[in-house]
Amino acid sequence: MSIKILHIDSNHPVLWNQLEEAGFENHADFKSSKEEIEAKIQHYNGIVIRSRFKIDKTFLDKATNLQFIARVGAGLESIDCDYAETKGIHLIAAPEGNRNAVAEHSLGVILSLFNNLNQADAEVKAGHWNRESNRGHELDGKTVGIIGYGNMGKAFAKKLRGFDVEVLCYDILDNVGDDNAKQVTLKELQEKTDVLSLHLPWTPETDKMVDAAFINAFEKPFWVINTSRGKNIVTADLVEAMKTKKVLGAGLDVLEYEKLSFETLFQDKNTPEAFQYLLEAKNSLLTPHIAGWTFESHERLAQVIVDKIKKIYSK
Repeated sequence: MSIKILHIDSNHPVLWNQLEEAGFENHADFKSSKEEIEAKIQHYNGIVIRSRFKIDKTFLDKATNLQFIARVGAGLESIDCDYAETKGIHLIAAPEGNRNAVAEHSLGVILSLFNNLNQADAEVKAGHWNRESNRGHELDGKTVGIIGYGNMGKAFAKKLRGFDVEVLCYDILDNVGDDNAKQVTLKELQEKTDVLSLHLPWTPETDKMVDAAFINAFEKPFWVINTSRGKNIVTADLVEAMKTKKVLGAGLDVLEYEKLSFETLFQDKNTPEAFQYLLEAKNSLLTPHIAGWTFESHERLAQVIVDKIKKIYSK
């Protein structure tokens, strides 16, 4: 019997084409509502998603023939994983597909913040030649603390090997440190870190983890890089720390407000005060959730998903 797969988000053609070549039956529906998809999901054995809507208990109860859910991305937080597993549904993600992109982006953000590249560029283009106010810092000699040492954290640590830095990592799992990063307690990481880089999923344990108390536990003023999930940081607390110079600068590829309509968010009367500060601060660097969003990772993510789907049915 043919394995029928419903694709509810567009992806690199590699995904569709290679599944078709392997004998899977592909169907696409990029526009229907969650309720409309639920009405027909019982006819499918697999579903390929990105982030269009949550796969919750209601959806899973209607997906009576579902054998796998494949998310073309790093995390599975949009899926009720525990409930899916009780139904014997395979859960597939592709953190291997964009880990290099995230690592390169993280390194670029640090170097830009340290050397005021965005600010200096804007000033020169506006006709201002300000050297002293754009004097930078060197990464060599600093300590980089990585929280979350999975695919993304490990890839970032590998990129740092060309610098004379100490790299520390903290993770809830034991024995994940390697030649690129020494695993330490959170306390030791907070004592030594000059640059903090977050590579965490969004879970009940990491939600709002970086708050005032967390920030104030650091011994030294430090820079913050977040390419993981926006809700892992309390933005208002981060901004207060930037005002007092406890946080020297912030590079944020993800924002606490992402699920809100940014059309509304960018209107002054609706913009949260903390976000408005970040928009105006010279020591903040904001990008629109693109750390893992390269041309290369677009194809690599699709390839990882194809390979993992085929592996399920090759057993």
